[in-house]
Amino acid sequence: MSILVLGGAGYIGSHTALELVRAGESVIIADNLSTGHIEAVPEKAKFYEGDLHDRAFLDSIFKNEAIDAVIHFAAYSLVGESVTDPLKYYGNNLCGTKNLLDSMLANNVGNIVFSSTAATYGEPENIPILETDLTLPKNPYGETKLAIEKMFYWTSKAHNFRYVSLRYFNACGADKSGSIGEAHSPETHLIPLILQVPNGKRESVSIFGTDYDTPDGTCIRDYIHVTDLAQAHMLALEYLKNGGKSSVFNLGNGIGYSVREVIETARKVTGHPIPAVEAPKRDGDPARLVASSVKAREVLGWKPRYDSLEEIISDAWNWHRSHPNGFAENK
Repeated sequence: MSILVLGGAGYIGSHTALELVRAGESVIIADNLSTGHIEAVPEKAKFYEGDLHDRAFLDSIFKNEAIDAVIHFAAYSLVGESVTDPLKYYGNNLCGTKNLLDSMLANNVGNIVFSSTAATYGEPENIPILETDLTLPKNPYGETKLAIEKMFYWTSKAHNFRYVSLRYFNACGADKSGSIGEAHSPETHLIPLILQVPNGKRESVSIFGTDYDTPDGTCIRDYIHVTDLAQAHMLALEYLKNGGKSSVFNLGNGIGYSVREVIETARKVTGHPIPAVEAPKRDGDPARLVASSVKAREVLGWKPRYDSLEEIISDAWNWHRSHPNGFAENK
């Protein structure tokens, strides 16, 4: 297949593009490089620099490349920033995706896999979270992702269009080769923040909230290896290619680890004491987010291969230790 990966220079997008290339697929990446890195683009992928808001840019790709399906990662994703600047998120995430859909329909491209998020659920009703549970986001980031899912739903009702929306939990880790990994600026994800301590980038890591209703008082999250996420996107493409109906799937390991447990595992992996400092809770942080991935396993045939927290952090450390400044060493 010829696959257009939007946002394919970003963290999850680049890992998915790499897995697609390894599987022998024809990969076309489009990214505006506002948060992505050209160094993360696989050598065998074709790259276009441009923006979702540029309809002519999108149309030119569809006309030149005979695209079979799209994987859509191109979105802003900082929860805190979405609260302070919601219109930035609505403008980019929602309006940009609407422009993409217009271009896809005009160019007769009818299959898309969408990078959604557990943030669509907000404070969960149940643990583990099911796809049928209430979606009540607690921030504009989650609201925009949910609105995109609904836009896909109604578009599929009106046109020859099918989608898979993948709601994943805490993406982490890095490719086993150590050639690509997580590099955000600013960094907001727990594991890379922890690993900045043994890398000499910060003196300690903060624990935001220690009185949650959890065994050790800190937030519990479901951590999933980025390569397992990439494989799920490939299985979703295959599902659509084989005539699968539009649907939504959770992606997680189904196991929750607390902030303290993650820090302690990182200490074990790195051999560094990693001092931790307790800090006040942050608004919008649910106590527990753990996924039920039964549907993805049964329908897509997905099975995480790297579900050990120690292995996830080891792969992340392999990347961060050799790239303490992310991709900046190569610039």
